[in-house]
Amino acid sequence: MPDGENQAALQAAPAATPVRLRTVMAGALLAMVLAALDQNIVNTALPRMAADLGGMAHLSWVVTAFMLTSTTTTPLYGKLSDTYGRRTLFFVSIGIFLAGSLLSGAAQSMAQLILFRALQGLGAGGLLTLAQASVGDVVAPRDRPRYQGLFSGTFALSSVAGPLLGGLITQALSWRWVFYVNLPIGLIALAMIASGLPRHPRPAVARKVDVPGAVLLALATASLLLLLAWGGAEFAWLSWQTAALAGLTVGLFAAFILRELHAPEPLIRLALFRNPVYARGVTVSGMMSFAMLGSTVFLPLYFQLVLGMEPAKAGAMMLPQVAGMLITSIIGGRIVARLGRNRPFLLAGLGLEAVALASLGLFAWLAAPPLLFLVSMGMLGLGMGMGMPNLTVAVQNAVAHRELGAATGAMTFIRSLGGAVGVASSGAIMTARLAGAFGTDAKVDLHQLAEDGMRGLASLTPAQYAAIADGYRTALTGCFLLSGVVMTAAFVLVFGLPERQLRSEIE
Repeated sequence: MPDGENQAALQAAPAATPVRLRTVMAGALLAMVLAALDQNIVNTALPRMAADLGGMAHLSWVVTAFMLTSTTTTPLYGKLSDTYGRRTLFFVSIGIFLAGSLLSGAAQSMAQLILFRALQGLGAGGLLTLAQASVGDVVAPRDRPRYQGLFSGTFALSSVAGPLLGGLITQALSWRWVFYVNLPIGLIALAMIASGLPRHPRPAVARKVDVPGAVLLALATASLLLLLAWGGAEFAWLSWQTAALAGLTVGLFAAFILRELHAPEPLIRLALFRNPVYARGVTVSGMMSFAMLGSTVFLPLYFQLVLGMEPAKAGAMMLPQVAGMLITSIIGGRIVARLGRNRPFLLAGLGLEAVALASLGLFAWLAAPPLLFLVSMGMLGLGMGMGMPNLTVAVQNAVAHRELGAATGAMTFIRSLGGAVGVASSGAIMTARLAGAFGTDAKVDLHQLAEDGMRGLASLTPAQYAAIADGYRTALTGCFLLSGVVMTAAFVLVFGLPERQLRSEIE
């Protein structure tokens, strides 16, 4: 808890004028676009990058390096923004991200590209956290649902548009423009944030950054992500390498927790988790990310492989999910802002998601026609539009404004880890099922299949193709079943969540 002098220095921002509010929101939404697009726009261009630069064996590190640095820096941006202001940290975050984008586009070797992608991730770690936290600087909790809904819709549209834009840009120009396209968007976002976000008062007492805690968290997160990336690929899950890396991960996280308990200015103030609304909200956030990413990561390939769709049509199958998110996030946000209560919408959202995931598993098991999948995808989107933004608002409403950045950063961090574990779990289920379909001597690169789509199946024999199709059908059923169970558990946690009236003022 800050002392009296710091408390005076951390006064809440004055009420935003309509013009300033629109400017801040536009800048924050553009930052969200940068973050969402860059998570998947690069994947489509990976084969072309390997063809130009070589180093196919290290191609996965183009994605892994970005994921490592962006995830590990998320809590640091949140904590620092509470001390030095979202405006200053936005400058740092977007500046580093754009520098990494420029250098990535100019890379002349695979080693350079991986290094510059890591630099880009150092900036990207702040984009999602600062974009959502900045809303709290200009909008009271009661009005935030309508604005957080815009973030959910923007994220959904950008995520779906990413692979399509990546393919178009790579084909029309070159893969380098996948990175260069970030520059004008980032500069516009930077200009809007500079003119809209208020300046943060200088702290009356200098507050040190918890460098040891940041280093421990970065090492622990890197160890966990490497375990998830290498397990089942570089070495078997049941191997001494897995055990050693898992032990290192547990040890580093334990050391981080001990450090945070005694640090004068902890990176993540663990006392926040004594707040039941915050603790449950952050936990549910990770569980939702686990369920959603774990269940949908291989879904487009399922549409192509099992249902025989072309890539464009398979991508269009995701549109009901986006439409559902847009409808409920925008309309639901306005209703919540009017009522000042969001728990009913949280329950409805998570309930719909659990039912949708269960129905997708059933339809996959039955090899149902595409129309039924469209219904489930629409239901999933409707639930996500109610669940995601209202959960963010509930967490932010449960903490004081002076800790808004740290609270949002911790939630974003847990959400990223949940998604990574969910993807790894689905990959393990897929690998085990396909290994059973092919036999223990089969070599099936699931990630390459997911990236190449139907092109990656051209070299398979009819028997292999049939085995993969059947394996995908049954394995995806297992993925959806696991995701449905996790989402149901998240629903139960929210059901016991104490409801707090959304505040009408920025504190």
